[in-house]
Amino acid sequence: MDLIWNHWHGHPDVIIGLGLIESIYLVGVGPLRKRYNLSSTVQQLQVLSFTLGILVIFLSLLSPLHVLADKYLFSAHMLQHVLLTLVAPPLIVLGIPHWLIRPLLRPRLIFLIASVFTHPLVAFILFNATFSIWHIPGLYNLSVTNHGIHIFEHLLFMGTATCMWWPIFSTLDELPRLSYPLKMGYLFLLSLAQLIIFGPIAFSPDPIYQWYSDAPRVWDFISVMTDQQLGAIIMKVGGALIFISLIINTFFKWYSSEEKKHQLS
Repeated sequence: MDLIWNHWHGHPDVIIGLGLIESIYLVGVGPLRKRYNLSSTVQQLQVLSFTLGILVIFLSLLSPLHVLADKYLFSAHMLQHVLLTLVAPPLIVLGIPHWLIRPLLRPRLIFLIASVFTHPLVAFILFNATFSIWHIPGLYNLSVTNHGIHIFEHLLFMGTATCMWWPIFSTLDELPRLSYPLKMGYLFLLSLAQLIIFGPIAFSPDPIYQWYSDAPRVWDFISVMTDQQLGAIIMKVGGALIFISLIINTFFKWYSSEEKKHQLS
């Protein structure tokens, strides 16, 4: 077990990819911003948010969590998926200034594609369908036994999750956020959509994923079935805490904005 906690992966594809994305971002908010007069200032909180999102992905894919997720525990894999879809993407979306992404959307085709994929209904269906399909036992076992497919799966998760979070945290007027009441409804439906996966995994009388049934036991007190049920709980409770917190936060922002309108009228 001690060896697992000391095991940090050195996957070149992850290191190079994340390093490249962070470098392009920093060049964009730094030298390119000044050279092309995109904005007079940059919000440090946005830089921090974007960088933190990249760091979450880095830790998810290169830390000992990745070893536990890939070789031993389904519950660790579900925690990894929560980080990759419900934690990192919203931080990244919040960290992208509107003036940085707007020039990329000037070509009409690019804008139309972005409009479709960030539309709340399309984004909702894409993310939940992708997440659900990849947890079908056959596909799931294929992903954990094939590195290339596993990379593809994670890219799909993060890509569709970014689209899913866009209507909540967009900084761009052309691809705007939802109104407060619609945002609350959207978040509520997202919390319900997880039941599609949670139910079959949590209440199955038998192990679903052969890979973890055959895996060595890291801790004797975590059986295959306990690990499976714990994974389902991590996915559902983790997502519920995030979505409910955002619903409450959105409600108070909505209430505050209505109070201000009332005072001005």
